[in-house]
Amino acid sequence: TAPHDFNNPKPKLFQMDNEEAPVPRPLPQNPLSSSTNSTNMGSDDTNKIISPKSGGVGTTTAAGVGGAKKDAAFRLFLLFMMTAQNSSVVLVTRYTRAGIDPTNLYVINDLVMITEIGKLVMAAALEHNTTNGQLIRSIRENIFERPLDFLRILIPSLLYLVQNSVMYIAISNLTAPMFQVTYQCKLLTTAIVSVVMLQRRYSAKQWLCLTALGMGVAIVVLGARDDSSNKDDAKDEDNEENAANAQNLFVGLMAVTVACLCSAFAGVYFEKVLKRPTNDGGQARAPVSMWMRNVQMAFFSILIALINMWRDSANRGFTDELNESGEPMVKPFLHGFTGWAWVIVALQAGGGMLVAAVIKYADNVLKGMATGVSVATGTFASTFLFGTTLSMQFGIGAGMILVSVYLFSNDLPAACGGGKKAKNDEMKALVLPK
Repeated sequence: TAPHDFNNPKPKLFQMDNEEAPVPRPLPQNPLSSSTNSTNMGSDDTNKIISPKSGGVGTTTAAGVGGAKKDAAFRLFLLFMMTAQNSSVVLVTRYTRAGIDPTNLYVINDLVMITEIGKLVMAAALEHNTTNGQLIRSIRENIFERPLDFLRILIPSLLYLVQNSVMYIAISNLTAPMFQVTYQCKLLTTAIVSVVMLQRRYSAKQWLCLTALGMGVAIVVLGARDDSSNKDDAKDEDNEENAANAQNLFVGLMAVTVACLCSAFAGVYFEKVLKRPTNDGGQARAPVSMWMRNVQMAFFSILIALINMWRDSANRGFTDELNESGEPMVKPFLHGFTGWAWVIVALQAGGGMLVAAVIKYADNVLKGMATGVSVATGTFASTFLFGTTLSMQFGIGAGMILVSVYLFSNDLPAACGGGKKAKNDEMKALVLPK
């Protein structure tokens, strides 16, 4: 909800990637700044700038330094926003689901649908701005005049809707640190699906990272099971409660597994089908914009959520109120929506837009740092907010996972024999922020 960066298969709380993979490029320019760097000038131009007659030494140098500082500040801002969004979504969702009476819980399908409505509105507004007010024309060209291309979005929309729904189930049954760490397994599932469906090849270092990631997840999960077993042995009188906790652990891990698989198949689907060059009558056509893909995705997600609401109208759960017949009332639409539930909607809807900005202006180093910092922040906050206890086994497994995720898309530091930077498009095909 992965997350989700809808148009970018990489971690999102929930996202996808319909953008063309970028070619290697220089440091991204701060969109808020119009200054440019003059780093590609020849020696003649350089001599002109440093000549006293030009009178522009101080101005040019100040502009270059100022632009670099703004770029660095903007990257730092993106790092902070990504960390805050990733950790806040998990913590707030956990707060609204854990320890709440079932009669007061909101229905997950309602939350997903409202979130998708928010994404639809935000993506439409950004498409309107990008096309200089030609939103209606863009809808006509990319939906009504290209119905088959539009219908292709139905498959990933269904996958992302399932991913978003089971993620809430996972967060309800796992601690915030456990969820954040195990959810990084989506990198492993996406890599395996890419090898099978796209015949993609990975380097020995990347396979080593994937193996270490799988081992780290296994260490974390086994540690959690051992803790549950120890509690069962220590308190025989709480056998029923501990059995429920063990069942919740199993349900949570299964939900994370389903979310990772949905993320993998959705990401590979976009890369294999939707990123093909579009042609109309043999003539090449500009690819559909990222924001229009978000509009299409949100539309189908809302449609599927409405169908689910109609299909499960009698199985939405019951409130603590009675109807005229003396029977419990079925939960109405938006039942249990407190202020914190609306905070989740805002975080999830805005998260996809944030990931899009990170894709455009950041690189793998920043994304890897944001992943590690968000897990660390979520773990630290969880110990104070929910009293979560962490074992040494969890720390070792989590460390292996985070290092593997970072090194998969980034070379080793120069001091360790690292060389070139890994290709950015490779990671974009593997990581889903939704």
